Amino acid sequence: MRIAILTGAGISAESGIRTFRASDGLWEEHRIEDVATPEGFQRDPVLVHRFYNMRRADAARAQPNAAHQALARLARHHQVTLITQNVDDLHERGGSHDVIHMHGSLLGALCASCGHRWPAPLTMRWLDACPHCGDATTRPDIVWFGEMPYHMETIWHAVETAEIFAAIGTSGQVYPAAGLAQHARRSGARTVELNLAGSAVSRDFDEHRIGAATQTVPAWVTELGA
Repeated sequence: MRIAILTGAGISAESGIRTFRASDGLWEEHRIEDVATPEGFQRDPVLVHRFYNMRRADAARAQPNAAHQALARLARHHQVTLITQNVDDLHERGGSHDVIHMHGSLLGALCASCGHRWPAPLTMRWLDACPHCGDATTRPDIVWFGEMPYHMETIWHAVETAEIFAAIGTSGQVYPAAGLAQHARRSGARTVELNLAGSAVSRDFDEHRIGAATQTVPAWVTELGA
């Protein structure tokens, strides 16, 4: 069975990684414009690197949970395309392979001058030189607001050819990810939402499973025979 899965911050929240939109979320400590836009990086790269260095350290301490592990198990029984909005590596450490990080990864560094990418150290600085061109314009390899998500052609193809599309732990407020369920449904997939509560795009789903990801996802995976 062909299954396309989109995961958001809710699947990692139970591993201790705070979500941006929760009441104690990271956005409340920093304005979006300051830490998640190209303009914010141009204004204060030191602040932006400090922010993502903290996030990288938090992610390194976190451990994959039962939901991450269940999705890895599902991929051993079905043809799964796993797409995540998350920038942590909990899916990989939970056993998943070939995860599509549409919003980039904390584990990556990007040269703002030449576009070269390389593995990020635990602590990054604006003055770190690019190993390719030598410019001191290092930034996190994260897709910020106003930038195009990665791998969209691959993502759209996986979604429109899926028999099942599932969204797990997503708010449905960030596009183009929020439009994937509607696209899947139009293409004939059965759509299922697994979330703590209804999202902004709940109307695009045929089925809703409300509850913690560590409970709903393993149960759903078991029903699919994995």
